[in-house]
Amino acid sequence: MSFIIDKQTLDDLNIFGKHGHNSLFTLFCHTYTRGGANLLEDMFRYPLDNVEKINTRAAKIKFFQNCEIDFPYKVYQFDVVERYLENTDDRTKLSLEDNTLNRKFRSAIGAENEYELLHKGVVSMIDIINTTKDFVNDIKTHPNIEYYKDDIVAFEHLFQHSNINWTEKEKGKNRLSYSQIAEYDRILRYEENVSMRKLLGLIFFLDIYISVGKIGKKQNFVFAKAINSTDNELIIKGLHHPQLEKPISNDIGIDKNANFVFLTGANMAGKSTFMKSLGVAVFLAHVGFPVPASFMKFSVLDGLYTTINLPDNLNLGYSHFYTEVLRVKRVAQDIAKDKKYFVIFDELFRGTNVKDAYDATVVISEAFSKRNKSTFIISTHIIEAGETLQEKCKNIQFLYLPTVMENGVPTYTYKLKEGITEDRHGMVIIRNEGILEILNS
Repeated sequence: MSFIIDKQTLDDLNIFGKHGHNSLFTLFCHTYTRGGANLLEDMFRYPLDNVEKINTRAAKIKFFQNCEIDFPYKVYQFDVVERYLENTDDRTKLSLEDNTLNRKFRSAIGAENEYELLHKGVVSMIDIINTTKDFVNDIKTHPNIEYYKDDIVAFEHLFQHSNINWTEKEKGKNRLSYSQIAEYDRILRYEENVSMRKLLGLIFFLDIYISVGKIGKKQNFVFAKAINSTDNELIIKGLHHPQLEKPISNDIGIDKNANFVFLTGANMAGKSTFMKSLGVAVFLAHVGFPVPASFMKFSVLDGLYTTINLPDNLNLGYSHFYTEVLRVKRVAQDIAKDKKYFVIFDELFRGTNVKDAYDATVVISEAFSKRNKSTFIISTHIIEAGETLQEKCKNIQFLYLPTVMENGVPTYTYKLKEGITEDRHGMVIIRNEGILEILNS
């Protein structure tokens, strides 16, 4: 069972973005190989739900970040060897009998493209194997190698149980004879094809550890600590959104006795940005990647649901309100299974009238708050609902993002405060924009 995250949440948090631009994925996708990029996408689509696996992945990335090790391979060779290993058609297998005078002539004039591709594949695969052997020998001399020990064992197992001991004698050679290519091709492309693919797989993980470590250091992110806890803990300091140039950071603490956050604030006060920042941090923490914060410790959850930019479902004839209701229903069904989720609702029930929105916000919030294995962050403009919930629920944190009036103009601190906002500046903004004067002139 993996960590559950659905398309709505991926879209809300801009994990992959539209057409892949300016997304969280593109922020981290600076891998050296195509295989590494594909592996990174898999990690983003399937976050982890296991404390040991999360902390192990984070420790490996941090190890390479601290060692400041560069990717030791010739990057162009990976596209060559992936295509080479995929071609296992027996009809392309080389034999010594084919080493005829006609073949030699064709090779001399550069007309034997198929053979040259095989030659390039063999030479590149040999170089990757030898580079890996050197890398493993070197990495074992670094301190704290226990974090990468399992991968080293896997590399060495391949070295010992695959027929590749001969590669070292061909180290540094760019041209081999036909008979050598025929023999090595038989071994690499056919006899040891599975082992070579496993080798590439380990290198793609290495690609992730090195490239993500560099991004984390460049962005000044921190590695979150996953804990085994039944107290539903989440402590984050210095939380900010990773795609803002000059972000304002915030601190927040959550546990089973305060697992519900009721967030208020005026329009443009920063509620949505804060909630997205929180969702991104929880997501990255479960991937095992560095997070945009100065400190983070968290209890591992079963999934993440956000409802921030919920579209109308016009194809099914659903109104915005009914789409909201169905979204809440889906979350409730999973929560009722006694699972542990992180749930974010931005402007809950914005698609209906104020009276229904108030009633629905109160009863749904009260019901969710009783599920203390999960965490809920709900924002709303209906501050009266918060005042009612203050009397009903003891485990709800009431936070707000304030608005400061300067010469009649609202400005925003983007810093969380305890309580429920009293800011009502909608009409101030309308008047400041001169809309009434435009209409009355």
